[in-house]
Amino acid sequence: MSTAERLIESTRELLWERGYTGTSPKAIQQRAGAGQGSMYHHFAGKPDLALAAIHRTAEEMRAKAEEQLAAPGTALDRITAYLRRERDVLKGCPIGRLTQDPDVIADPALRAPVDDTLAWLRERLAEVLAEGRERGELGPGLDPQAAAATVVAVLQGGYVLARAADSVTPFDQAVTGVLALLTAHGTR
Repeated sequence: MSTAERLIESTRELLWERGYTGTSPKAIQQRAGAGQGSMYHHFAGKPDLALAAIHRTAEEMRAKAEEQLAAPGTALDRITAYLRRERDVLKGCPIGRLTQDPDVIADPALRAPVDDTLAWLRERLAEVLAEGRERGELGPGLDPQAAAATVVAVLQGGYVLARAADSVTPFDQAVTGVLALLTAHGTR
């Protein structure tokens, strides 16, 4: 792995563990096994490196979601697979956690990939739900956009509840609850 790749991967890990504010250039360099000169040779500074790391995390998150959302099956099958897939729940969502970081939210460049990723997820879920409604799997009373926003909110809130309780149980309960609400709109 190149030095630039090690720096990006180390930054991704540290952002997930500590957030932007808690991630120092020194910590990134130590984790990556790279010197200060190497870091500044590849990146203009911490914001530039963090942006590359956030973009990489966003791409990975989208690809993982798409695995379930583009799979064969009913809309509810695909959304269930997405919500029930294996996750490191107690670490939280690597993108969602960044919304709690004041430095990320205050910086339009750092905030943009976070917002874009969450917007993409809402839209992609809405597409799956609309497809399910068009195929007669879900009733006409289901609003795909509102339901998709609810799914994302429940997922992100589930992470928060699980971290607060230091238990995956609240996350699992939140997922079970939102799936029950969606299932109530099923026609089969």
